[in-house]
Amino acid sequence: MSKALSGLIDPLGSRPARRLPQPRRWIALVLASLLTACAAPPPAPPPSQPGLDPKTVIFVASNGWHSSIIVAKADLPPDRLAETADFPEARFLAFGWGDAVYYPARQATLGMTLRAALVPTPAVVHVAGLGAEPAPSSPGAEVVPLALGDRNFARLVDFIDASFERSGAARAAATGPGLTATSRFYPAKGRFHLFNTCNTWTARALAAAGFDVSVSGISRAETLMQQVRALEQVPPR
Repeated sequence: MSKALSGLIDPLGSRPARRLPQPRRWIALVLASLLTACAAPPPAPPPSQPGLDPKTVIFVASNGWHSSIIVAKADLPPDRLAETADFPEARFLAFGWGDAVYYPARQATLGMTLRAALVPTPAVVHVAGLGAEPAPSSPGAEVVPLALGDRNFARLVDFIDASFERSGAARAAATGPGLTATSRFYPAKGRFHLFNTCNTWTARALAAAGFDVSVSGISRAETLMQQVRALEQVPPR
């Protein structure tokens, strides 16, 4: 897996290991496991839109902690996601959502961990530009390709677009650099907490796109990916 893909789905990126005093360390590990720093014949179309041939492929990526949705930049309509203009060289764009303090932190503290887990906090959208399609077999990450029809892809784009907090402006200004050299953070709508994590956001995005995914009880990446694996996937190329 490329460093870019590893960073964009890794809530910690290349951050050094967090050293916390005992006995606090075990508390932080339990909370961090629930946070984002905080994937034969061709399959049939998703059941949400019977009669529509799948035309667009998206990707759900997970490293076991954090999840994101990856789409081809060329598939995006010109009147949505104005922030993608910040990534002129990207062929694919990865979108993730998480806590505004914990997610971007290079060296998170125990206080950040507890605050992100227990108190509803502001959120950010992480956008990363990729030069190539993510490989489903990328080592260190699970990447699941899914196909959907035009209407449901439009609904997915609308959901992601509505996640940005623009405060009446045409586009949101980046709040800072992202976890990789080709990524940025943007202000987001919604509040992050233990029961509304990056993986909850990803589940909501998929549900908005018509996939048979339950949002209830989704906080951990593995809980989400169990449902994603059960969906009709695009055959390997």
